[in-house]
Amino acid sequence: MELHELTITQVHEKLVNKEISATELVRAFLTRINEMDKEIAAFLSVFKDSAISQAKEIDNQISRGEKISMLAGIPLAVKDNILIEGEKCTAASKILENYIAPYDATCIKKLKKEGAIFLGKTNLDEFAMGSSTENSGFKTTHNPQDLSRVPGGSSGGSAAAVKANECIAALGSDTGGSIRQPASLCGTVGLKTTYGAVSRYGLIAFSSSVDQIGPLTKNIEDARIIFDIIKGKDSKDSTSVELKSQTSNLELRTVKIGVPKEYFTQGIDPKVERVIKEFIQKIEKEGVKVKEISLPHTKYALSCYCLIAASEASANLARYDGIRYGTSNTKHETSDLLDSYLKTRGQGFGDEVKRRIMLGTYALSSGYYDSYYLRAQKVRTLIRKDFEKAFQEVDVILTPTSPFTAFKIGERAKSALSMYLADIFTVSVNLAGLPALSMPCGEIQGLPVGLQIIGKSFREDEIFKIGSFFEKVINH
Repeated sequence: MELHELTITQVHEKLVNKEISATELVRAFLTRINEMDKEIAAFLSVFKDSAISQAKEIDNQISRGEKISMLAGIPLAVKDNILIEGEKCTAASKILENYIAPYDATCIKKLKKEGAIFLGKTNLDEFAMGSSTENSGFKTTHNPQDLSRVPGGSSGGSAAAVKANECIAALGSDTGGSIRQPASLCGTVGLKTTYGAVSRYGLIAFSSSVDQIGPLTKNIEDARIIFDIIKGKDSKDSTSVELKSQTSNLELRTVKIGVPKEYFTQGIDPKVERVIKEFIQKIEKEGVKVKEISLPHTKYALSCYCLIAASEASANLARYDGIRYGTSNTKHETSDLLDSYLKTRGQGFGDEVKRRIMLGTYALSSGYYDSYYLRAQKVRTLIRKDFEKAFQEVDVILTPTSPFTAFKIGERAKSALSMYLADIFTVSVNLAGLPALSMPCGEIQGLPVGLQIIGKSFREDEIFKIGSFFEKVINH
C-alpha cells in the first residue's frame, strides 16, 4: 500500500514501529499535491516548510523514545475559513485575499497539541456559501472521481483533497450540509457534529446558529479519532459544551433505524433512491430493524434555512467593510465613508455572497422581520420537534445525503435555486442542531452515492458504532 493511501491508525502504527518517518510521509504528500493538484485545485495554499519542520520534530520525539499521540505526524488539510496563526485565511474571498490569521482556532490548537501536521488550506465556496466550490473567489475545485464534475460544497476542497489522497484527513465546516454533501459527492466520510460539540472559535462565521466544524476522512474510525480530539467545552465559545466520554451501549441486534418517507419523494434521482433502498434491504437481511417514520415539516426546511442563514450572514459579514476587516478599495477616489464601503464590498464580494447579504438584510428589515426571520425560527422549532418525536421510536435515522450524484461543473451555476436544492436532505439536521455523518454506500456509473446517518444530540458515539457496522456490510 502506498503511503498516501494509509489511514490514521495505519500511519500511527508504522510511525511507532519506525517503519516510516513523519518527514518521509509529509514529503510523499507534498509530492502528491504537487503532481495532482494542478488538475484538482483542492488547495489554496500549501505549507511546505512548516509541514516538514513539524514532521522533523515528531521524528525527534520518536527517536528519543517518547510516546506519541494517535494524530502525531498525521498530515491534515484545513478548510480556508478556519484560522491557523501566521497563515493566510481568505474564506476564498477577494475581500480577505491578504488576511493573515493572528491566532489559532481552538480546534487547530487542540490538533497542534496532538502533533498533527498541517499541509495547507483548502478551497471552498466564498464564505462557505455554496454547494459546488464553484463560488470561490480564486479557483474551481474538480471532483477526483471525474474532473468534469463538482466536488460538492462548500467544503469541496477538503473532500477532494481526502478523496485524491492529497492528505490523510481534513477539516471542514458544515452550515447546511457543507461537510456531508461534498463527502457524498466525492465518496468520503464526513461528520457534521452536534451544535456545541466542537468550539467555533476561530471559524470565520457565516451563520452562527448553525455553523459547525467537523472532519472529512477515509473511514469512520478516522472521523472518530479526530472528533475525540477537537470536541469539548471552550471558554471562548459560549455555545460549546463539555462532553462526557461517550461509549455507545447500543446493541446492533436491537437497534431501530428510522427511514423518513419525506426523503424519498419527487426530486431525488431514482438511481440514488435505488442504491439507498438496496442498502437498507441489505442491513435488514443482517437483522437490523428498519421502520418508516415521518418528519412532516421537512418540506419547509430549505426555505426556513435559507432565510435564517442569509439573515445571520448579513449581520456577520457587516464587518468586512475595508476598515475593520477586508481589503480596502483604494483604486478609486471615494466621496465619503459610505461610498468607500459600497465600492469595497461591491468589488470584494462575489455574486452568491451579495445575494445572501441582500436577502438577509431584507428579511431582518423593519416591517419584514416578523413575516420572514421570526416565522422561519418558529418553523425551525417544529423541525426540531419532528426529530425529537422520531427519536422516541428509533435510535438513528437513515436518509440519502444528496438527492443526486456529482453534477457537471457549470451545470447548476446559473440557477441559485437548483444549487440550493443540493442541500435539501442536509439542512434539517443543522436547523435541529443534531449530529449526522455521510458515508459512501455505492456508486452510479463511477460516481459515489452517500448515505446519511442522523443521531440524537451529542450521541456521535452511536453514529460511529452504527457507521462502522455499515462499513463492514458494504465491504463484505
